Order: sequence, then structure tokens, then C-alpha cells
Amino acid sequence: MDHTDLYIDGAWRPGSEGERFDVINPADEHVLASVASATVDDADAALDAAARAFGPWAARSPRERAEILRRAFELMSARRDEFARLITRENGKAGADARGEATYAAEFFRWFSEEAVRADGLVSRAPASGARILVQHKPAGIAVLVTPWNYPAAMGTRKIAPALAAGCPVVIKPASETPLTMLALMPLLEEAGVPPGVVNVLPSRRTGAIVDRMLHDSRVRVVSFTGSTGVGRTLLRSAADQVLKPAMELGGNAPLLVLHDADIEVAVEGAMLAKMRNLGEACTAANRFYVHESVAEPFVARFTERMAALRVGNGLDPDVDVGPLVNADTRDKVAAFVDDAVAKGAQVRLGGRRPDGPGFFYPPTVLTDVPDDADCLTDEIFGPVAAIQTFTDEEDAIRRANDTEYGLVAYVFTRDMARGLSVCERLDYGMVGLNRGLVSDPAAPFGGVKQSGLGREGGHEGMLEFMESQYISASW
Repeated sequence: MDHTDLYIDGAWRPGSEGERFDVINPADEHVLASVASATVDDADAALDAAARAFGPWAARSPRERAEILRRAFELMSARRDEFARLITRENGKAGADARGEATYAAEFFRWFSEEAVRADGLVSRAPASGARILVQHKPAGIAVLVTPWNYPAAMGTRKIAPALAAGCPVVIKPASETPLTMLALMPLLEEAGVPPGVVNVLPSRRTGAIVDRMLHDSRVRVVSFTGSTGVGRTLLRSAADQVLKPAMELGGNAPLLVLHDADIEVAVEGAMLAKMRNLGEACTAANRFYVHESVAEPFVARFTERMAALRVGNGLDPDVDVGPLVNADTRDKVAAFVDDAVAKGAQVRLGGRRPDGPGFFYPPTVLTDVPDDADCLTDEIFGPVAAIQTFTDEEDAIRRANDTEYGLVAYVFTRDMARGLSVCERLDYGMVGLNRGLVSDPAAPFGGVKQSGLGREGGHEGMLEFMESQYISASW
């Protein structure tokens, strides 16, 4: 690997204490690289660099920042296949998924290059006093970004791009399982024109200590995190001490509803995307399938046929559709969900058994007759397992879909658009895919309600998460 050290103030550093950790290829369990592990002293150095960079970067015109982000998009698009290969090697996902992620990740640079020049304010007149009301959006300050392993490129660019568009420098802590992709992005940003100190990367095995240190530094004003709800709650407690602006994209437990009048082929195609995109290792993955009893058998038969056709193997093989899960813990958790459901009465229509040999593989699995007390219905599966139940009453299906502390995304399939929109409005979710198995888009506000998070990423809202509104009352 070209870069395995910390990236601080535009330079590569080994880390203040010289500690390193291994990154494992999940397909064969071999060591890919040894990466520097940051300490709290390194976190302080990164914040010092970001503080020095903040004023000059915020002072640049929106158009200057936009052009740099546009150049980053062009460079990343040109090197898509290089990034895809690295994503597959450290994350395990199949080549098509990795290329899709690299393309998606680059799009955030393009979208926010266009949004950088649109931080529109307001000038109006107060009705009572007659004073002028001026509202402008200013860069909030240094942002700490904490990203997960399931999208090692896109979860970083989805945060870096809006922060830079807003005028904020960042310190990013990538997941220890997949730090190489984010480190590989830094030379590209340099080439695009990002100045030293504006983006700093701190891989580390001491995540809790270094993030907590940064969240208690008065120079930090924003924390953006993607990951589990449990960790999000911990970060929110730390953020409260400095009253930081939080952007939290947390866990999900997505229901997928197939209504009685759904087009079966459309529903199956959407279900394949919603379940198997990124091997199910996504907070947006369909977790609970609710299929109307009248269409359950044809849906399950066709869906199982499609799942059975997927080829499992090393994601670097171009014929492979399903790579390994990211690590042994994730694989074992998926296996435990299946074993629990089967022990409680679920029927295995496909898969359900962990293969022999090296690598953290688990096969595409379809479970039917899943009982209400199965653990996989209340927690994120984060793997290639579809847990299917049936329903006869639409209101009951909506109630069951909403019966969770999570509220990130849901999916609805029906031929009747009026019915579909009515169901969407009654679902307690920040996003709904209507006759679509994919909702993620840089131009849309991505985020959830309830225990699934605070704030939005993408869309115009994504940049405003890194800005503060300033109101000026004036007379002239």
C-alpha cells in the first residue's frame, strides 16, 4: 500500500508513539497492510493543523472551493477502478458493489461543488419594528468526522465534501477495519487543490480516546458520525459537554412491504437491491420483509430463485456477486441470527449454513415463517439474510413496520400510487423507497428519525449541517 501513515497538515506521519495495527483482507484473512495508530497527541496535532487552515479556507470564495471539489470529482471518477479494487481488498465487497461505491463516493464531490455556491441567505423587513433582517450562513468551524467500515469511500466523501463546501476543515477517523481507502484519497485531494490542514486523517485502534479528546476541544464545532445507535448515543453525550452541532446517521431496521397489488417482478428487483446491495452490510438494507399473503408464494419463489443465482467468492473475481462479510464477528452474528430464527420455527428456503474454508463468507439466505420473537426482527442483520413474514391486513403491516426504535428507511411496493403514498406517509421513517430498492442519492437529504439519527446528509441540507445561521438586525 502506498500510504499507511497518519495524514496531518498535508504530510504523512508515523504516529507519535509508533504504534501500528493490521488491516485484514476478509476474503482470505491475510494481512493487507500495517497502518499507523493515532494517539491523543496526534489528535491534538490534527486539530492544530485544522485550526490554522480554518481562516484561510473559510475566506476563499465559494467558487474557489467549488472548483476544487469539482476537480476532486473528476480525479476520483478517472481512478474509479483503482479505488474499487482497494475497497474490495479491505472491505470484501464484490467488484460491482465496489465500483458502485466508488462512483457514488465521487458524486458527493460533484454535488457539493454545485452546492458550495448556493449557501443563500435572506434579506427581509421585520413587520413590527421595520428593521431589516439579514440572515447569512457561515462555516461552523472544525468538524470531526467518524466513518464506518461498510462504505470506506462514500461515507467519507459524504461528510468531507459538504464540510469543505461550507468552508470547514475536518479531522476524519476512518474505521479500523477499512482505513486504506480514506488514506488513498488524500493524494487525490492534494492534486485537486485542497490546502494542507483542511483534511486530516487519523486511523487508530484508540478510537474512543482520540474522538473523546477532540470532542472536548473548544475549537471543534461539529461532529458527524455514521455507525451504530449505541456508539452514537455515547458520542452525543460527549458532544453535549461542548454543545457541539451533531450530525448522526445511526442504525436501521428497514421494513420492506409488498402489498397485495404489487408487481411481483418490480418487487423482487427492488428487494434484491434493498437486501443484497453491499451484501446487506448497510443501514439501509431491508431487514424485515412483510409480504401480503395473496402474493407471498410467487414473491418468495421468484426472490429465492434470484438469490440462489448469486455467486459467492472473492470479490476480486469479476464473476462473483457476493463477497465475504467484513470480519469474523459480523459473520458470526449473522449466523447466530439465522440459528436463532430456525430454532424458533423459521423455515430455511435457501442458504443458512456457513461454508468451510478461509474468509468471512456467509451465503445468501432466505427465511420464511419467521416468528415474531426472532432476534433478527429487532436488530440489524447486516448480512445477506432475508427474514420474511406475511400479512393480510395493511394497517397491521404498517403497525408492525413501525414497531421499532429505528426509523431510517422503509420500502413499499404497490401498483397503486395513491395507496403507496398513503402508506409512505404513515410509516415513521426518514426515507421511503416507493417501488424502488435504492434511496441513497447525493442530491437527496439522507437521514432518519427516532433512534436512527439527527440531521441529514446529501441534498442542500447536507451542507447546512456544517454551517451556522447568523442574523443581523439593521436599520438604513
